[in-house]
Amino acid sequence: MKKYEHIYKLLEADILKGVYAIGDYLPSETELAAQHAVSRDTVRKALTLLAENGLIKKRQGSGSQIIKHEPINFPVSALTSYQELVESLAINSQTNLIAIDKLIVDEKLSLLTGFKVNSLVWRLIRQRIVDDVASILDIDYLSKTLVPQISRAAAEYSIYHYLENQLHLDIAYTKKEITIDQINERDKLLLDIGSEHHVVSVKSKGYLRDGRQFQFTDSRHKLDKFRFVDFAQRKR
Repeated sequence: MKKYEHIYKLLEADILKGVYAIGDYLPSETELAAQHAVSRDTVRKALTLLAENGLIKKRQGSGSQIIKHEPINFPVSALTSYQELVESLAINSQTNLIAIDKLIVDEKLSLLTGFKVNSLVWRLIRQRIVDDVASILDIDYLSKTLVPQISRAAAEYSIYHYLENQLHLDIAYTKKEITIDQINERDKLLLDIGSEHHVVSVKSKGYLRDGRQFQFTDSRHKLDKFRFVDFAQRKR
């Protein structure tokens, strides 16, 4: 194990054990270098790993602050928009709309999304920042037949809010598939992946009350940021 990885492991253990509480600051780079008899560059690499794994936030002029690191309970069975989840759980989050474009569905995209070949869809790519960490990447496809237009503001706030309150669509249910996927180049670019090699992918198809599919989403999550929970009731 390299020196910076060893220091990372020691600091990670102290953070998880509560030696440093949320909101506390780690000792300075100079202090940590002296404590561990290493260079500041080695300490800097360890701190970068802590930041990439969502344990600290580097603040200009202040140092490395411990941030919230308990996994967030993410309901699997509930048909809840991300914005509704943020509001109900008081999650510190912001959404960045990376791209919005219009596509013609080819055979490959049809197999992935369920939309018919040659149909038109909107594709939205949104980055979710949770506790200052890029934690979720949502890639949404929306039927252009059912959603003729969508604005940047609507995409950044809540697609479901726009569909139900502006377009008056009657959203009924989704079909979900949860897998552990190998990270891809887009994940590396838009998520704070750190040393991880996988993400949790929640793929879902959304349907209206009349059975028409209006949406396909691939929601890609950092492994350590969320706990996926469900409620099951035994039939009698």
